Amino acid sequence: MSSNASSSPLHVLVIVASTRPGRLGPAIADWFVQAALPAATAGGVTLDIADLADIGLPLLDEPEHPSSGIYAHEHTRAWSRRVAAADAFVVVTPEYNYGMPAALKNAFDFLYHEWAWKPVAFVSYGNTSAGTRSVQMAKQVVTTLKMMPIGATVALRIADSIHDGQVLQSAGLDEGARRMLLELTRVASAMRSLRTEPDSEVTGITGPVDGLRLTVAQPDDLAELLVLQRCCWVQEALANDTLDLPPLRETLDELRESMSTWQLWCVRRHGRLVAAVRARANEGAWLIGRLMVAPDQAGNGIGSWLLSYVEQQAPQKTARYELFTGHRSTRNIKLYERAGYTLNHGEGTPAGTVHLTKQRQPAASVR
Repeated sequence: MSSNASSSPLHVLVIVASTRPGRLGPAIADWFVQAALPAATAGGVTLDIADLADIGLPLLDEPEHPSSGIYAHEHTRAWSRRVAAADAFVVVTPEYNYGMPAALKNAFDFLYHEWAWKPVAFVSYGNTSAGTRSVQMAKQVVTTLKMMPIGATVALRIADSIHDGQVLQSAGLDEGARRMLLELTRVASAMRSLRTEPDSEVTGITGPVDGLRLTVAQPDDLAELLVLQRCCWVQEALANDTLDLPPLRETLDELRESMSTWQLWCVRRHGRLVAAVRARANEGAWLIGRLMVAPDQAGNGIGSWLLSYVEQQAPQKTARYELFTGHRSTRNIKLYERAGYTLNHGEGTPAGTVHLTKQRQPAASVR
């Protein structure tokens, strides 16, 4: 993982919380973006509107806990990609019966890690309270997701600020929107460093050599991970007499996209990325892929140690582990066989590869 916070431009996701017919949310979100655009442009900040009515999330329907990052449905993976790509959020929300819309709570609940260590600001609207009680409820939820609500807010009383479904022109309101965005992006810049040292570091795991640190992969890891992957698969290309290997063709954008469907782990030794692996649930199996160890670190037991760890991360209902490797990758095959895997000679294995499986042992009962 990079030790330096990313210097790329900040990306702010503006979330329209209301999904009901006749809602004011889209018009208020459009007003906010236009009012804040001069400040955003000057600061190199991108603004993107995510309308929950268009996104169309059903009531939370994922079988695994959101903190697992294992998503069965494409609508969840798509939402995960939108949220993970953001550095900060602006939530445009009305107040329903002293609280936030159910659609907003549901959108929060679908994900977990994607929200963490990012600031959030609120544009609320309503009648007597201008939607502020909705914001108070939402703040309790976002702090539990490790988000940071900033102090600056914009609260619109419909009778005073809305006419014919549009926000009235007001230099004061526009200035409030700009100031809120400036505070949000200032906090977002400061919080980037928190996301380079995630709370997902694995503790209590003793590695086979000194100085190992195992973490869930983060976006800032990916460029370095891609370099490691290509170094490792050069050996695979030589062993299998082909350069036509997916790990050698994968681009940084494709690797980034994979984070929405795979769980990725990185291993660093004294700060240097030396190993990685990914896994995902697949029809009752735990599919393990791209297990790699830097060539100069091979033979130290890191691969076996990492394989054992990733097996332990499988969902409770997993019946077996599965993985693929090159049909001439004898060193890999021997490693997997020592770990209890057997070659599966069934149909459907991609050309040039072998399929290995291992039955998961049931947990011992406690009496």
